[in-house]
Amino acid sequence: MTEQVPLWTPSDAFKASQPLTHFIEWCATREGRSFADYDAFYDWSVEDRASFWSAVWDYCGVVGEKGDAALADDGDMLKARFFPQAQINFAENLLAHAGEGDALVFRGENKVSDRWSWSRLTATVSRLQQALAAMGIGEGDRVAAMMPNMPETVALMLAATSLGAIWSSCSPDFGDQGVLDRFGQIEPKLFIACDGYWYNGKRQDVADKIVTVAAKLDVPVLVVPYAGDTAALLARLPDGRSFDQFIAEFSVKDIEYRRLPFSHPIYILFSSGTTGVPKCIVHSAGGTLLQQLKEHRFHCGLQSGEKLFYFTTCGWMMWNWLVTGLACGATLCLYDGSPFYPDGNVLFDYAADEKFAIFGTSAKYIDAVRKGGLTPKTTHDLSSLRLMTSTGSPLSPEGFSFVYEGIRDDIQLASISGGTDIVSCFVLGNPLKPVWRGEIQGPGLGLAIDVWDDDGKSVRGEKGELVCTKAFPSMPVMFWNDPEGAKYRAAYFERFDNIWCHGDFAEWTEHGGIVIHGRSDATLNPGGVRIGTAEIYNQVEQMDEVVEALCIGQDWDDDVRVVLFVRLAPGLSLTEELDKKIKTRVRTGATPRHVPAKIVQVADIPRTKSGKIVELAVREVVHGRPVKNKEALANPEALSLFADLEQLRS
Repeated sequence: MTEQVPLWTPSDAFKASQPLTHFIEWCATREGRSFADYDAFYDWSVEDRASFWSAVWDYCGVVGEKGDAALADDGDMLKARFFPQAQINFAENLLAHAGEGDALVFRGENKVSDRWSWSRLTATVSRLQQALAAMGIGEGDRVAAMMPNMPETVALMLAATSLGAIWSSCSPDFGDQGVLDRFGQIEPKLFIACDGYWYNGKRQDVADKIVTVAAKLDVPVLVVPYAGDTAALLARLPDGRSFDQFIAEFSVKDIEYRRLPFSHPIYILFSSGTTGVPKCIVHSAGGTLLQQLKEHRFHCGLQSGEKLFYFTTCGWMMWNWLVTGLACGATLCLYDGSPFYPDGNVLFDYAADEKFAIFGTSAKYIDAVRKGGLTPKTTHDLSSLRLMTSTGSPLSPEGFSFVYEGIRDDIQLASISGGTDIVSCFVLGNPLKPVWRGEIQGPGLGLAIDVWDDDGKSVRGEKGELVCTKAFPSMPVMFWNDPEGAKYRAAYFERFDNIWCHGDFAEWTEHGGIVIHGRSDATLNPGGVRIGTAEIYNQVEQMDEVVEALCIGQDWDDDVRVVLFVRLAPGLSLTEELDKKIKTRVRTGATPRHVPAKIVQVADIPRTKSGKIVELAVREVVHGRPVKNKEALANPEALSLFADLEQLRS
């Protein structure tokens, strides 16, 4: 039953302070019209996308030549072009601020910390740009980095994109084949890597991996010192240089920004790759900038000088989302390492010390903090924190409640959802509306979001496919090595003609919010009834006995039966009593149709590098089918636990 009282309601003073409020008023004056409320403004943003996105450009002060037209759209989503005459440079917009104030704050697990002022960041980008240009890197060249989330990574990205090069990154915990599966496809002109990194209290050596990858890519290597023996590593690299060597001969001068078309590629991001070689998703400079500026400034209320934190690696699109916060003049707070070493307080220590305004993390992290018995509300001064965001997987209703009970009561909690495909969000927070338990607050401005049934009809109060019915700026430019666009069309436009189908199983709420029930390709269909996996996780993962769960549909007796795998708390085993308790919890918390036919205890749950569980890969293993790309997993050995299970033969 829907909760009747919101968890949080913005005060009049809070709403008055929000950039979104000012923007709505500014647009009303500019357009010579009035907006009765936020919903009316959202409707206008979708109906008149040209005027809306033009207003975002002007209000946010995008640097560049805008051109006369904001949108060329004849109704074909794949052919629509935003700002077709515009010329911009991504890095120029992120480095539009100056001075000795903090641009970047870094904290590493090994107790290393650093602060970079705007002046230091700009100076470093200047020297790096000259060094990159001297080795011939320019417009359209790919620069690939296997790096921690540290200041040098941000500076290198800005230097590359200032020249019109295309940036691509992953985290150093990827295996060598995982790195090659990604970077091998895009043929970079330079490979950047750290000499080691820290995780869970241990120094992780990557020297052998770098040597292997460098040999296969056959390109120069730039080594950034962090946690290893740089000199020893360089001795093994025929064409390797350290960070300091790379910029040594260049002094600081004005950065020369190469302005290019709005649609010029800036990033290549990768799909998870758990069912094959990762897809290489190419994003534009203009679309990424404009969409993320809108999300930061209006949906998150980000203002110059505020501290923005997201717990992410460079292998997750939230890193790309985080760095654009510089365009608002925010200070980025970077962290590298385990969020639970030496204990679960480490990120809250960081938040209290630096006075975060925005704390971004994953739903899994919030659940782990809750299960760990931590209550940061009572142990940390989090008075500066006004927004907490959660993504990666659906945040359970219990997770919503815990944020208010255990972290901070006067805070906007924004569950957000979008992904690598759009390097941004389809549905996210709204600082002008209440937060309801278990609900994402609503769709992003300028995005024609809806939920459709199998017949392509809009539905309310029932589950369906999350779609976007009109073109938007952050649609990918293309997939790399997909000259005819066949893979691109198959990924998003195969289900409904000329409609972006995102692959999420979703539902509108009575408050105009959204609930994501999981990936639609992992949707369960027992007896022909569609069930979202998140609906089951929301029940079982609240139980103290269950650390983590994964659910699949197993082909059985000419139908599909629901199988639930559980990783239990240390020392517990799946007894008949616990099996019954889990099924009762699902039956009473969801519906009898959600109750798994089988529950199986496993020692581990396989997940991607960004922490997402891989239901499809497990489903393939259970059915005796090969998983094509285990390198995409953080713990590929866990997949073997699901092969040929005795419990699934009856």
